This record gives sequence, structure tokens and C-alpha cells, in this order.
Amino acid sequence: MATDWHSTYDVVVVGSGGGALTGAITAEKNGLKALVLEKLDTWGGSSAFSGGGLWIPNNFLMRERGLLDSEEEALQYMEEVIDDVGPASSRERKEAYVKNAPLMVEMLRDMGFQWIQAEFYPDYYPEKLGGKVGRCIEGAIFNGRKLGKLCKSLGNMPGMANVPVHSAQAYLLPLVFQTWKGFKTAMKVVGIAIGWGLTGRYPLGIGRSLAGQLMYILQSNYQTPIWLNSPMKDIIMEDGRAVGVTVEKEGKLINVQARKGILLAAGGFAKGDEYRRKYQPIGADWSSACPGNTGDVHQAGEKVGAKLDLMEMAWWGGSYIMDGKVMFSVHERSFPGAILVDHSGERYVNESTSYVDFGRAMLDREARVGGAIPSWLIFDKTYRKKFMFGMMLPGVTPGKYTKNGTLIKADTIEELAGKCNINKENLVKTVKRFNSFAHQGLDDDFKRGNDIYDRYYGDPRVLPNANLAPLEKAPFYAIKFYPGDLGTKGGLLTDEHARVLREDGSIIEGLYCTGNNSASVMGQTYPGPGSTLGPTCTFGYIAMNHLAKEK
Repeated sequence: MATDWHSTYDVVVVGSGGGALTGAITAEKNGLKALVLEKLDTWGGSSAFSGGGLWIPNNFLMRERGLLDSEEEALQYMEEVIDDVGPASSRERKEAYVKNAPLMVEMLRDMGFQWIQAEFYPDYYPEKLGGKVGRCIEGAIFNGRKLGKLCKSLGNMPGMANVPVHSAQAYLLPLVFQTWKGFKTAMKVVGIAIGWGLTGRYPLGIGRSLAGQLMYILQSNYQTPIWLNSPMKDIIMEDGRAVGVTVEKEGKLINVQARKGILLAAGGFAKGDEYRRKYQPIGADWSSACPGNTGDVHQAGEKVGAKLDLMEMAWWGGSYIMDGKVMFSVHERSFPGAILVDHSGERYVNESTSYVDFGRAMLDREARVGGAIPSWLIFDKTYRKKFMFGMMLPGVTPGKYTKNGTLIKADTIEELAGKCNINKENLVKTVKRFNSFAHQGLDDDFKRGNDIYDRYYGDPRVLPNANLAPLEKAPFYAIKFYPGDLGTKGGLLTDEHARVLREDGSIIEGLYCTGNNSASVMGQTYPGPGSTLGPTCTFGYIAMNHLAKEK
């Protein structure tokens, strides 16, 4: 029986984050009329929640600044740091990525996207062969008013203000009262917010700039329809080929034909307990991903025969809870004067390491000896006086956080251990040992502060090691840390053209996938800043260029 089609497009794009919008732009540029579907009443997905950076080796901004890079060096670096996890991170997919990533950003640049370089931001393993500084790029501050009515429905991290900041500036804001550079950066951000507001503009930064600029290109050039509140329910197959989707729109199920193909770019399953219970040791409670990332599009792909891979993996990191919100931690754990311990009172990780390695260390510790979920980040009065923590300004610790148990406060390390149910004797020994490392400037246990990435989130005024300072001045504080994530990284297995594969390795014709909806080319690693957004945008670009060439 013939399918009753409600409407027909060349391409149906499922999702509205960076990969989806880049894919839609690429399809339209190739003459293919696209439809963008979004299940939520907001668009932008986890991309709009993010820091907005893309890891793009050999990008044009590097070349303009005389920073040497090449496809060969990028491949060498990826081979060095990405574990062999099978076809998701195959040599062919890595080659496709490093070849097409710079072409993708140049295409968008030529269409009006304003890129800037995240200055001085290093790869996460800079000591490895091929490691570089300068591969992370992001969108410049963008005027959201250009989006018209769509500006109001652009997603934003719950509880976060719309701050016109670049990721290259964000690490300096917690140093607002500590360094002149931090203070100047904060004043610049405030100035932009005030100045743009006075002239009727609405500044979008980091992930909201990325999503906003992509949507503006899509709408100003092609007027591509985007259906909000329209979840995809099923993929429609005919003779082994994906030919359309079933969508719930305005309370009704309708069928939308995709004459050329479908691009799945709907994010991961970080907020979906069913897949998390099946594949991972923790649930969704500590994830910072978009609430729409529940894995329903994974299920639709699996239903039509797609192979799932890397489902046990995520973009891990340490998280804490403040004001009822999940806060993904980068700088808090890295600044000098804080240590992380488990319930035994022992350190077990370099607190300043990359967030994926930090999160994996928590999970590994829990699996091996237990007592690491939650762990405790411990710091003293000096740390609290110098640095921001979440949205708390330096030196300002609202009493509500100690009253409601968010922060545990004590006059001695022994008292703090008792209040947190941490092994008292071990914690005293751990702090004493760490303080000796801080005074000598060398962490003999975990090498904290030894590489450029660690120091990026340190305090340059602290010598000889920007990441080490003793915990000596009362009161002392502790806050629970959990293994959170920026999203999951397992999903539908794809080839170097982003085509979805079956269990037997055959191709599901007409079906493409990118981003956290797919099994990541980065395997279980996070090579550098933007290793989520870089691949989702790049493989969205690859997918639609490949589709356009198909007969």
C-alpha cells in the first residue's frame, strides 16, 4: 500500500543543533530543499548549551596567524590519543574529518559566518605527537535580533544568563579579582552587554552564537522551514531504503517524504534513562545535555536495522549541584588550592586534567574500589577569597549554601572529614602531602600543572605552579562532585560519508547520521576543545555533500 505523504522535501533533517543546521545549509547550498524537525519548543539542542568551540585542525585562522598545521599532523595526533574502538574511529573516518573540517568552516565563512580563534587554547594532550595550540575556533558575538521571532525560541542552559562571551574569555572571568587580564575581560563583557543593549542589539555568545549564526544563514538564504514541537516517531523504509519519517505535529501523526535522504542529528541519549540503564553505570541526573536528548531517534534507527556502537561512552566530566541545577565543572577543580578526594580521603586523579579524563577517573575509581560517587572537592578560605565558584563571586559565600548542605563548612580538616563522612586520618594525611607538593611546586602523585592544558585553567600569579596552592586557612569547604557529562557519544554506526550501517556492515541507503546521534569518531577520548561540535558540523557537511552527488 502506498504511503500517504503529508508533505515532501528532498532532505529531512532531524534535530536543530550544530550538525543539523550545518547539514541543512549544505543540502540547500547543493540545491536540495530541506525541512528541519525539532521535538522541543526550543531549537539549538546541546549546541546552544555548549561553549561553542569546534576542534578544526588546519583551519584558516591558524594559517592567517602563521600557526603551522596539516592534515598529516592532525591524523598523527588523532592516532596517538584515540584508542582503537573499532569502525567508529576508523582511519577512513579520521581522514574524512581532518580533510573536510576546514572546508566546512570555510564554506560557512563565505556565507557570512564570523569565526574567531579561541586564542591559546591547546589540544588536551599537547605533549603527544601532532598536538597543537589554535585548533579550536568559535563564532564571534552575534546579534540575535537578526533572527527575528526565532531568537525567542533559541535554547539556553537552564538558569544561565545570556552572557556575550567567547570561550577564549570564559576561563578568565573566574579570575576577575585575581588578575588584571581577568578584570579587563569582565569589564569588556559587561561593556558589550550594555552597549549592544543600548543600540537595540541582543548579543549571543559561545554556543548560542554558533546556533544563531547557522540559523541566520539558513533562514536568510533559503527560508528553510523548521518545525518545533514536532518529534520524529519513525523512519519509513521502502525496499531497504529510508524514504521518509513519521512526525507528530500538532497532536497528529503525519508522514513526510524525503526524496533524497534523511539526516539524523538529534543528539545523544544523556537524558534517556532506558539506554543509560542498559549501557552505562549511571543515570541521567548529572548530565548537562539538552533535555531533548532522550535517545528516541537512536531507537528509531535501531528499529530499522542500524548498528549501535560506543553506547557505554559519554563526554564525561565532573559535575556538582547548585541551586538545584547541574553545573559542569572546568575551572573550579583546576584552580590552585582545591583537591578532589573520595570517601577514603585519598586523591586519585589530577584535578586539572581534561574533563573527559577527570570523569572517567571517577567512574574507574568507583568500579575498582567504590566510594568515589560522590567524591568531594575540598578547598579553603584563600581559594574561596580568590576565585569564582559557579556563580558565586570571589569572597562571597551566601549562607544558604552552607545551610542547605550544598557546601560543607568546618574550622578544621578533621571536622570537615567528620561532617562529610570521609576517613579522617587519611584526609589529614592527604592534605598534608598535597600542601608539601604545593610548596615545592611539583605534584609527585599526579603531575598536576605539568602541561600547558593544566595551566590554561590555572592562576598565572601562583608560582612556581599555576595549579598548586596549599589548603591552610580556615574555614575549609567541601562540595560533592559527580561523574557528569556534556552528552553521550554512542549511537548509530556510520561510515566515512556519514551513511548509517547495519549490523552486517551494509549501508542503509538514504539514511545519514551525525553528532551524538552517531558513534563518535573520537572513540572514548576528547582530543581537544570542540571535539563534539567539530565532528557533528563536519559530518553533517560530509553527509549532505555525499547525498547531493547520489543519483
